[in-house]
Amino acid sequence: MPFDIFYQNKQQQPSPGRKYFAVLLDPDNLNEASCLQILSLSELHQVDFFLVGGSLITSQSQSALIQLIKDNSSIPVILFPSSSLHLDKQADGILLLSLISGRNPEFLIGQHVIAAPILKASQLQIYPTGYMLVDTGKQTTASYMSGTTPIPYDKPAIAACTAMAGEQLGLRYMYLDGGSGAQKPVSPEMIAAVRQAVEVPLIVGGGINTPEKARTALASGADVVVIGNHIEKNPSFLAEVSKVVASFNIALDVHR
Repeated sequence: MPFDIFYQNKQQQPSPGRKYFAVLLDPDNLNEASCLQILSLSELHQVDFFLVGGSLITSQSQSALIQLIKDNSSIPVILFPSSSLHLDKQADGILLLSLISGRNPEFLIGQHVIAAPILKASQLQIYPTGYMLVDTGKQTTASYMSGTTPIPYDKPAIAACTAMAGEQLGLRYMYLDGGSGAQKPVSPEMIAAVRQAVEVPLIVGGGINTPEKARTALASGADVVVIGNHIEKNPSFLAEVSKVVASFNIALDVHR
């Protein structure tokens, strides 16, 4: 499993079955003080990497946010861009998202064409990712801005076949996302169906606002859980999720 992004500045080596914790930082929702608080907590508790980005970035603060992270943390920074406008060479890598749950060519290949020469000239590690939006109770910024219809919440077979097609096309990661402010997380049935359908790493985010929901996502087959909005509102939640992720990895080590 190509999880090399997690091991920059670390002595460990990737291990099959290991779980990971990502914190999503939206430049529009953070000031310097709130970001520094999250960075401090992330150093105390095991956070594997930061995703930086959002579906609609209205401020000019992304570059400053990445610089702040690099100055105060050794945790890798991975771009989570909504368009080719949101590239930044300061980061360590980029999730090159192809919105395979939708049928808008701009987010399947159009933005990628614009970004290609910039990315080729950069030093960013590129992680081709099949991005799948899931209907979790209300329209999200991501679905509105992309002009696409999310996968129905109760149709795990559609998600599984979509992920399977993405893997066959050569995408190296899959990302199931309920979107920012999701009313409920992606269902365990859908996570399990996608996990069974593909061999590539599975990232899951959106609506995970309790330790139990994080545990359910990981137990259902997620390799990475992503927490964003809830940590912005309640930074101490970071420690709770870190404990959940650690519990899976401790159990993995014990059973080796």
